[in-house]
Amino acid sequence: MALAAAQPAASGAASAATQGSAGSAFGAAAPTRSYGGSSVTSAASSSGAVPSAASSSSGHGTGPAAAVSAQGDQAASPAGAASAGQAAVTPAHRQGYAARNGSTRQSARSAHARQAPPGSAQAEGVEHVEVTADPVALHAGGGMIRPQTVPQSVSVIGSDYIARQAPSATAYDLVSVLPGANVSSSDPLGFSPQTNISVRGLNGDAIGYVLEGMPLNDIAYYTGYPSQFADSENYESLALAQGSADIESPVLNAAGGLMNLRFRTPAEKAGGMVNVSYGSYDTNREFIRLDSGEIGKTGLRGFVSYSHGAADNWRGPGRDERQHVDFKLLKTWGRQNSVALLGSWNQAIDSYYPQATKESWAEDGIHGANNLARHYDLQNDAQGTDYWRLYRQPERTLYLAAPVELHMAHGLTWRTTPYAQGAYGNAPGGTTIPTSGLWNGNQLLPDSFTLPSTQDGMATVRADYTQRSYRSGFTTALEWRHGANTLTAGYWYDYSDDAEYQSFTPVSENGNARDIWGGSHGTSLTLADGSLFRAVNNHTISQTNALFVSDSLSLLHDKLLLSAGFKEVMLTRNGTNAMPGAAYHANTNTAVPLPRLAVRYQITPHHQVFFNTTTNFRTPAETALYSAYDPQSGALSMQGATNVKNEYSISEELGYRYADDLLVGSLTLFNYNFTNRQIETLGVINGSYVSSTLNAGGQTSRGVDVELGLRPWHHFSPYVSGEYLHATIDNDLMSGGDLLPTRGKRAVRSPTLQAAAGLTYDDGHAFGVFTVKYTGHQYATFMNDERMPDYVTANMAVGYRFNDASFLHRPELRMNFINITNQNYLSGVADPTSNAKDTTGRYGTTIAGESPDYYIGGGFAALFTASTGF
Repeated sequence: MALAAAQPAASGAASAATQGSAGSAFGAAAPTRSYGGSSVTSAASSSGAVPSAASSSSGHGTGPAAAVSAQGDQAASPAGAASAGQAAVTPAHRQGYAARNGSTRQSARSAHARQAPPGSAQAEGVEHVEVTADPVALHAGGGMIRPQTVPQSVSVIGSDYIARQAPSATAYDLVSVLPGANVSSSDPLGFSPQTNISVRGLNGDAIGYVLEGMPLNDIAYYTGYPSQFADSENYESLALAQGSADIESPVLNAAGGLMNLRFRTPAEKAGGMVNVSYGSYDTNREFIRLDSGEIGKTGLRGFVSYSHGAADNWRGPGRDERQHVDFKLLKTWGRQNSVALLGSWNQAIDSYYPQATKESWAEDGIHGANNLARHYDLQNDAQGTDYWRLYRQPERTLYLAAPVELHMAHGLTWRTTPYAQGAYGNAPGGTTIPTSGLWNGNQLLPDSFTLPSTQDGMATVRADYTQRSYRSGFTTALEWRHGANTLTAGYWYDYSDDAEYQSFTPVSENGNARDIWGGSHGTSLTLADGSLFRAVNNHTISQTNALFVSDSLSLLHDKLLLSAGFKEVMLTRNGTNAMPGAAYHANTNTAVPLPRLAVRYQITPHHQVFFNTTTNFRTPAETALYSAYDPQSGALSMQGATNVKNEYSISEELGYRYADDLLVGSLTLFNYNFTNRQIETLGVINGSYVSSTLNAGGQTSRGVDVELGLRPWHHFSPYVSGEYLHATIDNDLMSGGDLLPTRGKRAVRSPTLQAAAGLTYDDGHAFGVFTVKYTGHQYATFMNDERMPDYVTANMAVGYRFNDASFLHRPELRMNFINITNQNYLSGVADPTSNAKDTTGRYGTTIAGESPDYYIGGGFAALFTASTGF
């Protein structure tokens, strides 16, 4: 990472510097600040388990003691190591590559250079920063909390906390202890894609996911798939902004906040890391990473990693397998100029965990009908459609980005991040279709089929719901700093091409269905004219154009920061539905103004307050545009519409922070007002489970978040977080021709209380961490006539790091225990419904009830890991 420094390091890169208070979340710039006061003397551990002030040849990234950014990200030198002695932070040059990716843009304009007291949360001007090599000196709460200065709520976990968790843990798992984060999982080890997160009651499709300036959300449904993002060993930090995304982030749907992911910085010296894991459910995982070090005198360095993992389903039949590659190539030169190329490739074949209703949960728990069948049985009640192999989900993704930052004369900085992505996946399921009398849309087909697994004219088939998507775009911004003022103007363009089909693959008498990827002319059911028999056939091209401008003003010797921004988002969707009977074109155009305002005031070096108000919007999922038909009857099974209303929200936060050399804490009050609130649901289209959205009208959400962490004291670091949430529906909801009396009811997926606590011990060799999470009850219907109970889960890790031995650097042994009390519990609402029981509407009609579905949380698991750097 390229950082400002008065004297370049020996490698030609800038020395370590801290990142300061910020306003990039609101398009504002703010002054540089620092913590600590002694020089850097050591490098990070090769295993990455004990990061320090500088990155070594093979670690999880730059060390936490080097610097703390406003988003909680570390800032290290472009070579990944701080130079010895003092590093003067020159405010005339803002932080480079690190600040662009998940960190806050900043500038320092104080007329007086001041030394910040240890733990100070105050933004400062020109100052000399010397950082101790204590590996966790600045990471309170065992790496689960960091001091912040942005005028919005942000919680961050660092590489030291990540390094103690199970290596298979996903980004959702890692942030689950942070305030407001409510994670619903289906397996204990992070392999299953059937997982979800809500933040302050706002679902995962209302959260933006960004990796170093590149968007990661699904282009059709806005959801995130954390098992695809990156391997945990390559994360330098994960920042969860609970309130909103910063103005430059390339996301459309971030009313629920932003999850900002950062890769580690490539090491300055050549080396690597390797680990091997084995544990419950025949889980095995292997990981290797190679660092090139600086290549010659070019200033170019990079890393590439590969991992393979596999695990049996913890309940029911099935096995998951995942392969993953991460890489990053970084070039720095001059004063904070940088260019990088980074990416992730992922391929997985996952088994399916059925969701449960409350009735089936009470009757079967984790057994019986809540699992798929281990053997294919054409004679059972489901006619073999419950066979587990018919539900295996393959997917393949590739993410690429090339962030660039150039510092020019007259206070100008230019940032741009071009990106490209491609993905293909199949969400299959078992179903039956007639061998004659099929419908293509609303047209009866003359075709007849002779298919295996046929009984009484009905054949068991695998319904393949495939999605093929391509995406490319770029963000660019020009920042001008003049005196106490910082002006930023930018543009975001995004082009996406998404095609979704549903075809059918015959199932043999022994339950085998060829080509797990689906949609092939050679294996899928074809008509007499040679075309594929399809029940879904839509294609959507979306283009996003967004213009934004922000300005910030630093006053009262940098104590007061005022920032304001405006973003205009223009989204065009051009869709086609090739199913006979449906409207062929499905086009929408949206233009939404999004203003924002923020204030931060530094009361004393340890006390800080902030306030912000932001606006957000999102459009419904693509499936809402298209009609679908039942291939058995030709009846309309889903009504598409192009006049669907966008969600719009206004939110406010009022917060207080405290940071000194012992404690770091924050308290945030928040308020949201929604119109046309979009709620994700899980529908079944001819046997395939597909996400969609429904309009839940107006909603008001209010609450408070709190978190507190203790810096290491006798090697112990405790952490606590909590949230109180009161989210209510503002109006009655339409159901058929009547209104459900939902006004004043509690919103779905919105637990009133959540709390988490963690205790970390780390003396440099022996270490351990214990975390416990309480999640209160949450409603699963808009009528509040069904809810899932509260639950408590706990995880633990213990390990030991050895001294260097021969070419092995800091070998480590670790045991991770997940759900240590082996709780059987419902972990979240998978598919909310309007009402579970028959209800009388406002106009007197009876509205039939429908049972919601729930995720079943993962059971106990243990995982042993041996790792070393070299």
